Amino acid sequence: MVLNDKVAVLTGAASGIGEAVARRYLEAGAKCVLVDVKPAADIAQRFASYGPDRVIAIQADVTRRDDIDRIVSSAIEHFGHIDILFNNAALFDMRPLLEESWDIYDRLFAVNVKGMYFLMQAVARQMVERGQGGKIINMSSQAGRRGEALVSHYCATKAAVLSYTQSAALALAPHHINVNGIAPGVVDTPMWDSVDGLFAKYEGLQPGEKKKQVGKAVPLGRMGLPDDLTGAALFLASRDSDYITAQTLNVDGGNWMS
Repeated sequence: MVLNDKVAVLTGAASGIGEAVARRYLEAGAKCVLVDVKPAADIAQRFASYGPDRVIAIQADVTRRDDIDRIVSSAIEHFGHIDILFNNAALFDMRPLLEESWDIYDRLFAVNVKGMYFLMQAVARQMVERGQGGKIINMSSQAGRRGEALVSHYCATKAAVLSYTQSAALALAPHHINVNGIAPGVVDTPMWDSVDGLFAKYEGLQPGEKKKQVGKAVPLGRMGLPDDLTGAALFLASRDSDYITAQTLNVDGGNWMS
């Protein structure tokens, strides 16, 4: 039970990678604050088997300052402190560069960058005040390692996550707070159904064809699954990573080498 009695806040916890990591943390002994824009009752029901003494669910929008404050205050009220932040909430969109719009730019940066940063800041303040260190894990993407013609805004947001992770790691190192990231490759989550549809639209593909293409292109021969990310997430939340900070770990089947 490597996370026994640790308290973790996880955003984007209702499905996909966030849900998978939440279950891995709970199995490792953690208490979890599960955050998503989806109704809290639905999330709580999905995790009901772990009991109310170990799980609370919060419906919140990380682009709202009041909601960020409520996430942190609820975690402190229920569990007394925060040891781990799994900063996972994100949106995706794509279109040709000449058709990109201000509103999509604002929406993606609001969630993927501003929400990520200010929740990290709010949780870090609590960790510094408590004086017991902590672990912060920000979810980037292989898209943050490079540009893509149809995905300029999303790539830029995930590059920003990489940069903020490095800056925060240096700022918080004196407080024994490790800040690291994970850069997934192509992961078969509910979000990829909409991604596949957008590629079909802009590249003239049949539905499902892009998923097959990207899976075959991965050196390990398949798209990732949410459970493929949980090992890295557990490692970076545990004492085993105490001497690692300012790094973003590629978990992508070999898609990107750095």
